Amino acid sequence: MKRICVFCGSRAGADPAYAEAAVETGRAIVAAGAGLVFGGGSVGLMSIVANAVLDAGGEVTGVIPQFLIEKEHLHPRITDMRIVQTMHERKAMMAKLSDAFIALPGGFGTIEEIFEMLTWGQLGLQAKPCGFLNVNDYYTPLIEFLDHAVAQGFVAEKYRMAIAVETDAKRMTDRMLGLL
Repeated sequence: MKRICVFCGSRAGADPAYAEAAVETGRAIVAAGAGLVFGGGSVGLMSIVANAVLDAGGEVTGVIPQFLIEKEHLHPRITDMRIVQTMHERKAMMAKLSDAFIALPGGFGTIEEIFEMLTWGQLGLQAKPCGFLNVNDYYTPLIEFLDHAVAQGFVAEKYRMAIAVETDAKRMTDRMLGLL
């Protein structure tokens, strides 16, 4: 079974569309016959996407560092929970378990996680698809920055073009799994 890692906020965000997109993403993952890898917490968009996958009968793997358990609380419905010691181990485990990466809206952690996967791709350490689900233009300024970085010669265009940007969860999931 293929697995999609979803990086997303430990908060739900100000716009209800973010939670709706998390539910749609979870359902799309299951509909595509894939499983979810996520941060393991029972808070924010993380919990919402995991619940959507579980409610649709899908498989979910959580990966959480020991020190975050008290803050983010282990998701109570996850049967495959991996507890690691550091954030670096978390990302490495998530990368190992996943076939693709989607960033839903989130903060510093979400951005750091997806950018590490993008960097690993650029360095040839992994060749797994990465994308941003651009819910209500959440990621538009970031995509504009990436285009600016290309224009200024800091990012090769081929690496920018390899980043999927979609507004529809099903289309993003299908694209990540190579179904389009």
